[in-house]
Amino acid sequence: LSTQTLNAFEGNKLVFSTLISSGLPAYPTVTGQFRIYLEYQIQTMDGRTLGYDYVVEDVPWVMYFFEDYAIHGAYWHNNFGYPMSHGCVNMSVAEAKWIYDWASIGTLVNVHY
Repeated sequence: LSTQTLNAFEGNKLVFSTLISSGLPAYPTVTGQFRIYLEYQIQTMDGRTLGYDYVVEDVPWVMYFFEDYAIHGAYWHNNFGYPMSHGCVNMSVAEAKWIYDWASIGTLVNVHY
């Protein structure tokens, strides 16, 4: 998270890298080793269910890896490389689609500083 990047590997070979926006200091992205367990091509994210004051419709290419933490596209900002989220891992819509197409349920996700 210190580099605000997402890197995709096949074995030891880096196949994709992009800037991301992780959680703001008040809403840090969880760290650890996880696996993608749920995917949606598009979803409304309603933070009110978690006590936050936001509703974002049509969030694209959503991949949940732990509880309510997900990797997904973000069309509402272009400030990748800096923390911006309520804990999710944001990236451009096009790059999120690449990851969504490449990854599958069970894909390993390592989140670290």
